[in-house]
Amino acid sequence: MHLGYFYFDPLYIILIVPALILTALAQAGVSSAFSRYSRVRTGRGMTGAQAARAILDANGLAGVRIEHIGGNLTDHYDPKSNVIRLSNSVYSSPTVAAVGVAAHEAGHAVQYAMGYLPIRLRNSLVGVTNFGSRLSMPLILLGFIVGFQPLVNIGILLFSGIALFQLVTLPVELNASSRALAVIDEQSLLEGEERRGARRVLTAAALTYVAALILSLMQLLRLLLRFGRRRDD
Repeated sequence: MHLGYFYFDPLYIILIVPALILTALAQAGVSSAFSRYSRVRTGRGMTGAQAARAILDANGLAGVRIEHIGGNLTDHYDPKSNVIRLSNSVYSSPTVAAVGVAAHEAGHAVQYAMGYLPIRLRNSLVGVTNFGSRLSMPLILLGFIVGFQPLVNIGILLFSGIALFQLVTLPVELNASSRALAVIDEQSLLEGEERRGARRVLTAAALTYVAALILSLMQLLRLLLRFGRRRDD
């Protein structure tokens, strides 16, 4: 094994750097879209919390609570507590961006209530993904250094769980946005350019999940090419 090759990996430049750039661009895109449409008020003066409540009630989910949470874009649905938590810029904000984000989180609550298969699958992968994220790289590097390929293979297998989680997450997020936009249309929560603005915000957010999936797949490909077989040189 050549130690110089161990420390300099051209595959990182070829595979990972472009994926990292794509991820950064996606993050910048969602920040830009949210910032832009956070300055566009809804014609009805509806806040993010009110929009989420309307979507929940339309789906018979009166038992799901909506709470305020600190931070920026920390919005999420907590299935254990059956609560949608909306951030400072969403909860009481009567803007197109706030309504879009809140509607998306309400879409997740609807998914859980309906037993949407991909979200159930994603939940089943959380434990494996957390375990793999902590141990995969240490196992790969340890196995590589001591020349024990089975340990490397176990590490790569654990890391593949992260890529699988990202793969399952993508349709979950796209479906939540689709559900949100459908109810926005049905109940006329937004109209015309407002709706197009909400779609742009949700599309920008979806691209961050696409970028995350691409990054995890490129990382997995790099590991397979770099460490996936014993090197006797």
